[in-house]
Amino acid sequence: MRKIIEMERAEPAVSAKLPIVSSTVKRIGSGLILLLLMVVVHPPDAAAQFANGADVSWLPQMEAAGYVFKNQSGVKMNCLDILKEEGINAIRIRAWVNPKGGYCDTKYVTALAHEADSMGFDILIDFHCSDTWADPSHQYTPAAWANDSLPQLLTNLYDYVYGVMDTLKMAGVVPKWVQIGNETNNGMMWPLGMATTHMANFAQMIDTGYAAVKAIDSTTQVIVHLSNSYDDTMYRWMFDGLEKYGARWDVIGMSAYPYWANLPWQTDDSLTLVTMKDMIARYHKKVMVVEAGYAYNQPVTANHYLMDLIAKTKSVGGLGVFYWEPECYNWQGYQMGAWNPANEEPTVALDAFLGKYATAVAGPTRPEGFNLHVYPNPFNPSTTIQYDLPVRSNVSIDIYNVLGQEVKQLVSGFQNQGSHSLTWSANGLASGVYFCRMSASDFLAMRKLVLLK
Repeated sequence: MRKIIEMERAEPAVSAKLPIVSSTVKRIGSGLILLLLMVVVHPPDAAAQFANGADVSWLPQMEAAGYVFKNQSGVKMNCLDILKEEGINAIRIRAWVNPKGGYCDTKYVTALAHEADSMGFDILIDFHCSDTWADPSHQYTPAAWANDSLPQLLTNLYDYVYGVMDTLKMAGVVPKWVQIGNETNNGMMWPLGMATTHMANFAQMIDTGYAAVKAIDSTTQVIVHLSNSYDDTMYRWMFDGLEKYGARWDVIGMSAYPYWANLPWQTDDSLTLVTMKDMIARYHKKVMVVEAGYAYNQPVTANHYLMDLIAKTKSVGGLGVFYWEPECYNWQGYQMGAWNPANEEPTVALDAFLGKYATAVAGPTRPEGFNLHVYPNPFNPSTTIQYDLPVRSNVSIDIYNVLGQEVKQLVSGFQNQGSHSLTWSANGLASGVYFCRMSASDFLAMRKLVLLK
């Protein structure tokens, strides 16, 4: 859907934008003139702007698949324009080294970053330092680097980060922030970068990425990102280790998902605030929530959670809050977007970025049809099964192995219209393929599940 832009170096056009300096001002002295010009070109308020952020890395894929987006008035628009209407001023984009299919590779990242930057959004680049998803359970070294020694791995990392940053700069994009690693609770690029066994190696990886970023532009802020914002003990362990081994970073990034924490949102937000305060006091670094999200079918609650999280982040001088993939609806089973699949419009969850406290959902909330989603998938050891019932139905949900044998009956009986979810734990079962079968009225669906241990 988007053309990959032609990237040519261009001389900065700052001089064309500078104000005419009168003869009176010229006599004040060159030092003061320079200061005045710096204020004009870089207003302090712009630099201090709180990031109302959104990670929209899936957006070009969704557009290529034919998805459309409407604003809250039902007008079909470019999704980024809609997000701007909702108060979003910063865009986060994940970067993979050599992904299958090209999604999230350097060309993809550059094209999306250029589009967002040209619309006035600040840019955050999220280097997963992998060919695919990186998270606390998955930190795979890029395939082309898998057999390299630590010194060669560090060289590869530097060259890759430097190359992407340089490509972005040639396209006219200087990211405001960059993450080295994604949810690196136990390091990255395993096994050499596993923090529990090789903290010194992981610290070198972070410092190498930091050096590569600063070599392109010293103003870009480097983030180290962990999940589980409620877990201050884990944050202390990680950043004590990085500090001990001399790693450099500018910002401590957090994921704050009440769902994954298995906590009420009020508790999760409060514990996140405790972690923020401790990180600021202990390491004298800024903090930022780089991932947040809530169930799409609970938009009012999502709004309240998000407003509270934003307020708490601002209260400690935090740099911003990013909602992860808010544009998602009926997409790869992801259930924590902020878009209504019934009308293709953003939900009131995003009104939190406008400072609007939601009290009710306008329009119908009844599911349009039967649906069955499972996430995450692959999983270990538990996964969420979410299903929609447009009418009261007699529901059966069962798990089967590859031999067709029933492993577990999860639901049996009548349930009311609406959206439902449950968690299935596969503790005690071997890794492999399983199937989730749902029947309700005339609806029948089967989903393949992959358990990885």
